[in-house]
Amino acid sequence: MLFHDTEDELELCTESCIHQDKLDLVSEQMPDEEELYDLAEFFKIFADSTRIRILFVLFETPLCVCDLAEALGMKQPAISYQLRILKQARLVKSRREGRTVYYSLSDDHVRGIIAMGRDHLNELH
Repeated sequence: MLFHDTEDELELCTESCIHQDKLDLVSEQMPDEEELYDLAEFFKIFADSTRIRILFVLFETPLCVCDLAEALGMKQPAISYQLRILKQARLVKSRREGRTVYYSLSDDHVRGIIAMGRDHLNELH
């Protein structure tokens, strides 16, 4: 599991002091509320293990919904639903070849986001 219960208490300042120079720096660099909201919404896309599994499969090769469903042992409508979410977030793209639609990663940023998450988790263990 990622999060563990801990008996450690939070450490608090023993005296109140404000470091205005550091707060000014933070204030200058802080994105506006709309950007922070959009970023939080973006990361919510990664909060579903089915979507993560789909992305991992697509790391290897573009696949159609039939192949994705077979690879993941799921029904096509469930895969299609998750692909719609991933496509709206521009994490996957599609291309049609005749009657078949193939899905692939939108770009290498997707692979990088997943890799950074895995690296972080591996550091914790």
